Amino acid sequence: MKHSTTKSTLRPALTLFILLGVLLGGIYPAVVTGLAQAFFPKQANGSIIERKGEPVGSELIGQNFTGPAYFWGRPSASGTFPNNGLASGGSNLGPTNPALKQAAEDRAKALREAGDNSQRPIPMDLLTASGSGLDPHISPDAADYQAQRVAQARGIGLDKVRALIRDNSESPQWGLFGEPRVNVLKLNLALDDAAPMPKADATR
Repeated sequence: MKHSTTKSTLRPALTLFILLGVLLGGIYPAVVTGLAQAFFPKQANGSIIERKGEPVGSELIGQNFTGPAYFWGRPSASGTFPNNGLASGGSNLGPTNPALKQAAEDRAKALREAGDNSQRPIPMDLLTASGSGLDPHISPDAADYQAQRVAQARGIGLDKVRALIRDNSESPQWGLFGEPRVNVLKLNLALDDAAPMPKADATR
């Protein structure tokens, strides 16, 4: 009697386990993947940006630009390899932590050495990492802060650089969520298109 009861209990449980495994582990992922590829192929494949048929990066992950002729993004907090998606994470440094102050001072020094000698306060998004440590955007103010340095390094007019910033600025999502922002990779690609650098000077 006991054996029969156990068998009658295990059978529906095992059947349900198999059905859910097939449904949630096979059919559901296949349907979602198929719909994503059909209706949102770019997003489903990582929002990759291409130039001349070659991938140059993703709209969703920052890149480590350090050359004076390029706009710099936010500092990365992904370990020793900047903007490493496998090591995403904020700096986790509190506002009273001396290490946070030192990191900001080091970043400010690097900006000044690259040619950003403006008397304006440096926007905070150029000195501190985002929550993910991979943010691809900076504020329009942070881009404008670097405009003079980029214009001088490229040998083009400041007005032209500022026009590129305006053209590549994004509004808050649906006009409600977030702040105005600039995708640094897209801006730098537009900069290369508008004022190409000689190969010998085109370092990041």
